[in-house]
Amino acid sequence: MQSMEKLSEHAVNDMPMLMATQLQDNLMTVMNDLDRLQRLLDDSYSVLLSSIHGAIEELGLALTQQPDINEDIEKTLVTLHQSVPAIQAQDMATQLIAHTTKRLRSCADQIACNAMWDDEDGSAYVEDIPLRPNPVTQDEVEAGSVELF
Repeated sequence: MQSMEKLSEHAVNDMPMLMATQLQDNLMTVMNDLDRLQRLLDDSYSVLLSSIHGAIEELGLALTQQPDINEDIEKTLVTLHQSVPAIQAQDMATQLIAHTTKRLRSCADQIACNAMWDDEDGSAYVEDIPLRPNPVTQDEVEAGSVELF
C-alpha cells in the first residue's frame, strides 16, 4: 500500500513537470513555424521585388524603343506603384514575427528555468519579455496608409 501511495505522490509531483514540458514543446513548435513563415515571406518578398525591378526596366526599354506608347506605360507604372504596400506589409510582418518570437522564447526559457528546474546554479539567461506589446500598429495595408518606422 505504501508503494502505491509513493507512486501516486510521485505521479502528482511529476504532473506539473509534464505539463511544463508539453507547453515548452508547443512554444518551440510555434517558434519553428514562425521561422518557416519568415522564410516564406522573405522568398516572396525577393520575387516581388525582382519582378517590380524587371517590369520597370522593361518599361524603360519599351519607352525608349516606342515613345508613342507613353499612356500605356503610365498606366503600368501606376499599377506598379500600387504594389508598394505589399513590400511594406512584408516589413511589418517581419517585425511582428520577430517580436512574437522574442516573447515566445522568453516564455519557453522561463518555463525551463522555473518549472523544470534547469537552472540549479542560477546561470541561465532568460531574456525579458518586450515591454512594448506590439511593434506594429497597422492592421491593414493600403496605398499611402503605412506608417514608416
